Amino acid sequence: MSHWNPLPPLNRRESLQRIGAGFGTLGLASVLADGPSLSAAPGVPPLADPLAPRLAHFAPKAKRIIQLFMPGGPSQVDTFDYKPQIARYAGQRPGEVDRKSLRNTKNGLFPSPFGFKQYGESGRWVSDIFPHVAQCVDDICFIHSMHTDIPEHAGAMMMMNVGHLQPNRPSLGSWMVYGLGSENQNLPGFVAMSPRAQPRGGLANWGNSFLPGAYSGCYVNIAEMRPESVLHDLRNQFVSPGSQRRQADLLGRLNRLHADREQHEAGLEARIAAMEMAFRMQFSVPEAFDVSGETKSTLELYGDSEYAKGCLLARRLIERGVRAVQLSHSIDGYDIAWDTGHDDIQGGHARLAKACDQGIAALIVDLKQRGLFDETLLVWGGEFGRAPTSEGQKGRDHDHYGYTVWLAGGGVKGGISYGATDQFGCSAVENRVHVHDLHATILHLMGLNHEKLTYRYSGRDYRLTDVHGQVIHDIIA
Repeated sequence: MSHWNPLPPLNRRESLQRIGAGFGTLGLASVLADGPSLSAAPGVPPLADPLAPRLAHFAPKAKRIIQLFMPGGPSQVDTFDYKPQIARYAGQRPGEVDRKSLRNTKNGLFPSPFGFKQYGESGRWVSDIFPHVAQCVDDICFIHSMHTDIPEHAGAMMMMNVGHLQPNRPSLGSWMVYGLGSENQNLPGFVAMSPRAQPRGGLANWGNSFLPGAYSGCYVNIAEMRPESVLHDLRNQFVSPGSQRRQADLLGRLNRLHADREQHEAGLEARIAAMEMAFRMQFSVPEAFDVSGETKSTLELYGDSEYAKGCLLARRLIERGVRAVQLSHSIDGYDIAWDTGHDDIQGGHARLAKACDQGIAALIVDLKQRGLFDETLLVWGGEFGRAPTSEGQKGRDHDHYGYTVWLAGGGVKGGISYGATDQFGCSAVENRVHVHDLHATILHLMGLNHEKLTYRYSGRDYRLTDVHGQVIHDIIA
């Protein structure tokens, strides 16, 4: 009795094609049986390691970056931009302030409730709420002429962290790892940290957007400092490391066969890299985040605040080859902590500065002691500043026309101020610096030409600085 075959008969050419493919697969399978690991399976064209170190466009001044991000908008005139004229014209609305479209148009100039003093050989002015950072001014370059596009938190934070007002572009750290790779294949190339609260916008602040997934930042909540609590579900309690290694290798080989057939499809390659990284992180993350081996003097140098512990972890991470670290400041679970400036500049800013001042200064001192300072770029600042006028009785509204960020280490001139705001600290008037200019300068210090660091997506070449940005050569040592 004959059986009906639903498949059409094969011609001679199709038969040879299928048989040939089968022989090749059998041969490849036998070769893979001896492959030692997912990262280098013999017989399979290896996928390029997305985190492998890459040469910069030119000799870099810095090898790594730590962004000390202050979400919420620290007030420049209460921290690092001393403006004694505000007290002279207290309660008034001079023309330099009145013509600006600050949302609070009723109240006059509001003198800082804090004192300022000059520090260091450079004589930089610093508010009394940053006594520890004040001791480091000769290592710091203050940019007093920053300005940005919008006085609204979400958009301004995206501009500072991704170079665009919408959360649809890769973050600064992701671009950095895309351009330079990482110096440690057992840790992510980019780590984002904060105590308790993520900065507004969450993942977008450290995300990869359209860049391959390997360049995304890995977020860590550092409220719990126990190594096993830093990243949840990092260890498998039921399978031994050896068994996990064998499982990962098998899955990796299968995935690579599939990737080869798909001609290295980007999403699959990102998943392969993420799986391998997850396996290696089980052993590298607890060690990197375990500060119990630090000396008593080092722990005392940093202090006990959550942000200070984050500064210590940032040093440990870059010491181990992590390319970029973003450490965001939060307090009491508030995602835009410095926004307490709306109703309580004196109490809110003093409390926030106290929580981060010692740790930031300790980071500078510690990096210098370990010979890491000159190769590590520190960037401090928020998404915008605060108006010199009052909001209510004790606060200040947002001000995106002129504010302060500072840089240290990594090829930056120390003990200088670049640019200036007007006499009341309202608007940048001298050597104005846009966020795109800051990004171009940061990339330049890392040895990257911001106009050449591009990624083709959706029919066009994208870059961190879009079609803008000028390197601030005057601040480069």
